[in-house]
Amino acid sequence: MTNHVPHPNHDRGLEFDLSTMMSRRSLGMFFGAGGAVAALAACTPGGSGSTASTTTSAASESAAATGTSSATATPSASPTLTRAIAECGVEIPAETAGPYPGDGSNGPNVLTASGVVRQDITASFGTGSAQAEGVPLTLTLTLLDNANGCVPLAGAAVYAWHCDRDGRYSLYDSGLTGENYLRGVQEADANGQVTFKSVFPCAYSGRWPHIHFEVFESMSNATAAGQVLAVSQIALTQAACDDVYATAGYETSVTNMKRTPLQSDNVFGDDGGIYQLATMTGSAATGYTAGLNVTI
Repeated sequence: MTNHVPHPNHDRGLEFDLSTMMSRRSLGMFFGAGGAVAALAACTPGGSGSTASTTTSAASESAAATGTSSATATPSASPTLTRAIAECGVEIPAETAGPYPGDGSNGPNVLTASGVVRQDITASFGTGSAQAEGVPLTLTLTLLDNANGCVPLAGAAVYAWHCDRDGRYSLYDSGLTGENYLRGVQEADANGQVTFKSVFPCAYSGRWPHIHFEVFESMSNATAAGQVLAVSQIALTQAACDDVYATAGYETSVTNMKRTPLQSDNVFGDDGGIYQLATMTGSAATGYTAGLNVTI
């Protein structure tokens, strides 16, 4: 079992990435919503202070259960999506992309590679051949436009990436510079949703288990590593992590997670990840689904 030692600069905080992020961050805001979701614009943010991040739409659970891409499923305004819009109001916290983004800001750029637009990110594409092993994880993000009544950001795009079961990042770690697994881009459907099929990441030394993502105002911007609307991270729940890390292949994660609890993590620790903690269902035996509403 590889005991991954992270790069000494790994996830040092927002300041570490500020110089590269600011050069690529959009100065504007994407105000796009139409078609079947236009009627949802009347649902304005509530004043209850409820956390939209912890609400998973029925559409995302359906996509996770069937393995169907959210981009091809027939969109519908589910009650949970309507509720998310009504409770929306707190924007997703801006976080570091870390030293392994693979977006051209720190070395390799996977975003301009043919094949990066995909739902299943478990295997490398192009000239890569590696397959990430681990407990299956299906992740759905719902993008909401905070400046436009929290309507879904249809047509926006998400680039998601994370480490493997051993805490290694493709494109960067030794032996993986020619691989690009656990990285991919998806375009948001009319519900503002993107879905990725992946594997459960490990807990490596110094960090709570997490997934990175960047939101772009359009697919063309994403695949050109262009204007970025948001850079953040998803925190995985302790219950799901405890369950997964009790299985073979995740042995080092048990010790690493105990050393860095969520409240002490240098990314989520300031607020306990309240706006970034995914809603998770499933089991290590059958796989997990995770959902997060991302207000931008």
